[in-house]
Amino acid sequence: MAEPKKLFIKTYGCQMNVYDSERMAEALGNDGYVKSETAEDADMVLLNTCHIRERASEKLYSDLGRLRKLKLAKPEMKIGVAGCVAQAEGDEILRRTPFVDLVVGPQTYHRLPQMLRSNTQQIDTEFPTEDKFDLLPARKVQRGPSAFLTVQEGCDKFCAFCVVPYTRGTEVSRPVARILSEARGLVERGVRDITLLGQNVNAYHGAHDSGDFSLSKLLRLLAGIDGLERLRYTTSHPNDMDDDLIAAHGDLPKLMPYLHLPVQSGSNRILKAMNRKHTAESYLRLIERIRDARPDILLSSDFIVGFPGETEQDFDDTMSLIRSVNYGAAYSFKYSARPGTPAAEKPELDAETTDRRLYALQALITEQQRAIQEGMVGRVVGVLYDKHGRNPGQMVGKSDHLHAVHVDDAHGVVGELVQVRITGSKTNSLSGVRLV
Repeated sequence: MAEPKKLFIKTYGCQMNVYDSERMAEALGNDGYVKSETAEDADMVLLNTCHIRERASEKLYSDLGRLRKLKLAKPEMKIGVAGCVAQAEGDEILRRTPFVDLVVGPQTYHRLPQMLRSNTQQIDTEFPTEDKFDLLPARKVQRGPSAFLTVQEGCDKFCAFCVVPYTRGTEVSRPVARILSEARGLVERGVRDITLLGQNVNAYHGAHDSGDFSLSKLLRLLAGIDGLERLRYTTSHPNDMDDDLIAAHGDLPKLMPYLHLPVQSGSNRILKAMNRKHTAESYLRLIERIRDARPDILLSSDFIVGFPGETEQDFDDTMSLIRSVNYGAAYSFKYSARPGTPAAEKPELDAETTDRRLYALQALITEQQRAIQEGMVGRVVGVLYDKHGRNPGQMVGKSDHLHAVHVDDAHGVVGELVQVRITGSKTNSLSGVRLV
């Protein structure tokens, strides 16, 4: 019997890429590939790239430089580049690194097996008419109690700083029946916590026998699956938080009290320049309505600091919005131009100003996060164990609010959903004891 071929995948960026990497591994698994823990031991190395943040291309080419040395010593090794950088810069990747065997975009990775069967260099960055999810193999063994499930891809918003519409395409939603089938299959394999993914997930409008379904209707169907204990979704746009989705946060016990709702800036002038199509005031009103529906909800967000033209007043407006909302977490980044986007044509702020503002914003977010975590001490929360801790008799899992929690529980089992009294707070985690 032939030895199985070994596959190593490095995943950059967002949860969508984590999901895509899992699906690519499954597609190649049907061709005899098994996962490897290192590139050095692999017959095929696949870099699944992200183009959202700065230096995405530089990180890729740095990794490819290291892989070139491996391939010189092991010429039969295959090297592939997938994801959004592949979509945006496919021809340039092959020009700069001719030792790369294949380049595949995020909408065509279902074609990986047939591309690998060719002995010639391959590139596929089309937006195909077929649905890749129809052609991918069924989800296989799930290693933990939590899983991502892509329900929507692409975005029609065309924010001035964002490459997603160009690398992922316009909004496409998967049919309800296929999502339900995949979710049930995950639950059958031990998954109890599912996070629905989409570049603009709350714009979901999947086909159903009774007509198009919104995200709220989809959540209500998924909540009826026996054995599925928790639901979440990410990432959302404020303009697509409709009344029924807000109500679902109060109506569905399985929908966890956590919401990631990017605002990007608290300045109306900058929001307009970003083409966000919402205002700081409309965002704050939305937050108020969400909290009316689910008072204990924890909110997180995204912020871009130093967007072209941002003044001190614009930045002060952002800081004011943060103080008004009181976030439990946030992702904040210095603006970096993405080639081909409208904002890339505008002059950037000086690095010193941007660095100073980012430091101040992150300090405020950290202060809010610390206060919220310390406020959890003494409370009882649900925790889903996903692994054993470093210390003997310790389990680690996620709380209802997505906090990492270290629990003293010598008899804990991965996959258990238990009640835990929080006893302490650290920088990025909580600690507690299991209640009998």
